[in-house]
Amino acid sequence: MKKMCPLGHAMFITALVGLLGIKADAFRHHALRHTSVPATFVLSPGGADFRHATNRHVRRPLTQMSIGGLLKPFGAADPLEDLMERNKAAAIEYQGRVDRINRLEDEVENLSDEQLRAKTEEFRDRLASALGVSVSELRTVDDLAKEKAALDGILEEAFAVVREAAWRVLELRHFDVQLLGGMALHDGRLAEMATGEGKTLVATLPAYLNALLGKGAFVVSQNEYLTKRDADTMGQIYKFLGLSVGVVVPGQEREEKKRAYAADVIYATHQELGFDYLRDNLAYSDGAIVLDPAATGRPSPFYYCIVDEADSILIDDARNPLKISQTVGAPLAKYARAAELVQVLQKGRDYEVDEKRQTAFLTDDGLENLADILGMEPYDPSENWVYFVVNAIKAKELFQKDQQYIVEDGRVSIVDSFTGRILEGRRYTDGIQQSIEAKEGVAVSGETQEIASVTYQSLFRLFPRLAGMTGTAFTDAKEFLDFYGLEVMPIPTALPVARRDYPDAVFKTVEAKLNAMLKEVDRAHRTGRPILIGTTSVDLSEKIQAALVESGIDAQVLNARPDSVEREAQ
Repeated sequence: MKKMCPLGHAMFITALVGLLGIKADAFRHHALRHTSVPATFVLSPGGADFRHATNRHVRRPLTQMSIGGLLKPFGAADPLEDLMERNKAAAIEYQGRVDRINRLEDEVENLSDEQLRAKTEEFRDRLASALGVSVSELRTVDDLAKEKAALDGILEEAFAVVREAAWRVLELRHFDVQLLGGMALHDGRLAEMATGEGKTLVATLPAYLNALLGKGAFVVSQNEYLTKRDADTMGQIYKFLGLSVGVVVPGQEREEKKRAYAADVIYATHQELGFDYLRDNLAYSDGAIVLDPAATGRPSPFYYCIVDEADSILIDDARNPLKISQTVGAPLAKYARAAELVQVLQKGRDYEVDEKRQTAFLTDDGLENLADILGMEPYDPSENWVYFVVNAIKAKELFQKDQQYIVEDGRVSIVDSFTGRILEGRRYTDGIQQSIEAKEGVAVSGETQEIASVTYQSLFRLFPRLAGMTGTAFTDAKEFLDFYGLEVMPIPTALPVARRDYPDAVFKTVEAKLNAMLKEVDRAHRTGRPILIGTTSVDLSEKIQAALVESGIDAQVLNARPDSVEREAQ
């Protein structure tokens, strides 16, 4: 068994148990590792039961999940009614496959390590035979329907092999419902799995299966930490079975990235994948391309992809395209003058701001006042003062220090809204960077001129076979279906949910909200429980820390400031 956290950190244990998969299975049933044969999905008017039976007299907990429970979040809209019916049919089909995988467990368990590893080549031979090509030509096949049918033919055995390999390498064993999740991902669905249900481990099933074709199976994560962690841990399963694993993160050399993209299974951050795609399209020579199908013999660098935290990447981040820019000269005096002008203009009278759309515009009164101050027409094309003033308004109203950015050593650095870390090397475009620098009184840098851009919608549509997983997808089910063709399928939990989910508490003022939070923290702190507080800005994290320290609670803060980096790595 791997070393676990002390019991005093019960809250962290709960998170750790579910973090990489079903460590809880190994933790609770170390001596009963193959006692789940078979799982029974019982359909009845009252619902469906996932029964985890055993070969002896030990029974696992019973997870009850009605078909209505699987599908009820979709409501009654026509497109989603059809989706509900398809999910119902898929659930029945998947359960039959789960039963067959469980029946294979004893046979696979008796294989030696060498025999288990040899299954990879056996699977490839069978795929080649089904597709009428040699093993070396598998990656050149370009017929999605035939490829999918061939993969479906070995799915049950492949999943059984991955489940056994995961146990031998990591002492993690896939629950039956995780097998369901893997099938949903293989079929190009978006699997909604609750937090702690082991999405990371689930992804190994379809990733291994689809990587057998040699075309590359991507697992895309939100940030560098998750990408490296998942590649280091789950990568051991693929390597044990004879597949290569690549990791794509910022800061790598070109040749290192080429090798990573040529691997059987590729773990990558969504932003770095997008920027590599843009850089490849700007490359002047084939040698500068990292997503190079010619070097791998693949018809395309894009084939199968699993997007982790799909709601954040495919919906939230989809609003902001990735851009590559080049620096050009900037009229520094105009940016500085515009920063001064907005101090005398009044919101509501001289200009309006739309925070949702991140836009601003000058009113008629504002244009008149601006003309009086400047002594010239603001729309004069030779000066274009409206452009500089509107950008200064955006910098003032829409971009706040210690929230969207920080200022350190005379430099404005963007803060990632999801990770709270500084986005090294990233700059705002369209004059916003310079307007913020002028507002903050630091040296104004050169302007950036966009030379390439891509939306996440366009990027991930390059994958002919796309799947996703997340803990929250129902609210965006229609968007996933409309924009990505992804059908959301909820997956039941492996065990009954012990966590209590309380309704949101809404307060009239920010002060009242913070006071209530501090009282709750104090109550939990008195019981000796560690507490993690997430905030949306650097400024708020430091205000909360100061309030906690003032009340006598020792609180540490980790945010985008450079002095937090060393502590975060500890």
